[in-house]
Amino acid sequence: MPFVRGARFSKVSIAVLALGLVSLSACASRGDGERRGLFGRGQAQSTQTAAISVNGYLWRASLDTLAFMPLVSADPYGGVIITDWYTAPETPNERFKATVYILDARLRADGLNVALFKQIRGADGQWADAAPSAQTEVDLENAILTRARQLRLSNIRG
Repeated sequence: MPFVRGARFSKVSIAVLALGLVSLSACASRGDGERRGLFGRGQAQSTQTAAISVNGYLWRASLDTLAFMPLVSADPYGGVIITDWYTAPETPNERFKATVYILDARLRADGLNVALFKQIRGADGQWADAAPSAQTEVDLENAILTRARQLRLSNIRG
């Protein structure tokens, strides 16, 4: 039985073309911003973008304020900054670690949360967890907010 290329080729090309058209039409967007996928409706893209935005002034101010501490992670989309342990030269037997959460896209005091961790070195040389002063966390938050306001004012003035 001889191989007939034309008949088989046209069936395959028609199937590929049909699959391509179905896939393309499934990705179409409606005029109201809602996107549809292959398996139903998806979220609007503007909703997804708004969920990951953080305030740029708070982000920059947090990085500026914590510049003396080594960074472990900085996620600008999630708004999380994690530092490594920092030991001040004046107090070699205690060290601090900070995690900053930027919770809002607006420059507001409640759009920022700072978690501070403290460890003290014991007589055996091992580090043990200790409770940091609540005032230290508040002071760190206030320093970040003050720097964010300074950055915003300098941007407004030109």
